[in-house]
This record gives sequence, C-alpha cells and structure tokens, in this order.
Amino acid sequence: ETGYQRRVHGDHWLHPLHSSLLRGIMAKHTDKVGIVGKYGTRYGANLRKRVKKIEISKHAKHFCHFCGRFRIKRLAVGIWKCKFCLKTIAGGAWTLNTPSSTTVRSTIRRLREMAEK
Repeated sequence: ETGYQRRVHGDHWLHPLHSSLLRGIMAKHTDKVGIVGKYGTRYGANLRKRVKKIEISKHAKHFCHFCGRFRIKRLAVGIWKCKFCLKTIAGGAWTLNTPSSTTVRSTIRRLREMAEK
C-alpha cells in the first residue's frame, strides 16, 4: 500500500480522495462565503459581501401583508408573488421593500393620521 492508494473493500484500490467520498466526509466548499462562492476569488471581498447580502435577501421568503405568511418570493426583476394567496406585488429589484418605498409608506401613513385628527 503506497501513500497514494488505500485498500477499501477487498481488492479495490482507491485514491484517498475517492475513499473519503465513499465515506461521505467531504468538506463543504462554501462554508464561509455561502452563496457568493460561485464568484471564487474574483471581484474583491467587500463587493462579494455586498452581493451576498443582496442575494440572500433576493432568495429569501418575505412576509405577505395580505395573508400574513412568509410566502412571498421573487419572480423577476421587481415582481414578487405570494405562493399562498397568489397576490402579485411590485417591489424593488433585489428586495421587496426599497428604502424609498418604506419612506413613502411611512409618510403617507403619517399624513393620513394627521388628516384624521
């Protein structure tokens, strides 16, 4: 038995990498970087961190104000759909609620409350 080969089952000789595959102890490749592991070492760490935050939000399930469940998913750029109540919502390209839409919504609510008084 050499350093490059290992006897696994009977007369079968395998490379150590292949034997670890058979035993199911392969390491995860994107433990730290997660979804941006597909970019490898390109584009720089700070840009990958920004993209990671955006892509996690893009693929996450968001809260539906119509049915009260976390079922809203992104269909396309700016189009979001609740998988439960089937409502389609126009939102941001990467997130359901953009910072400007949140500001507008809170301003409208505040003006509505002032008008009621």
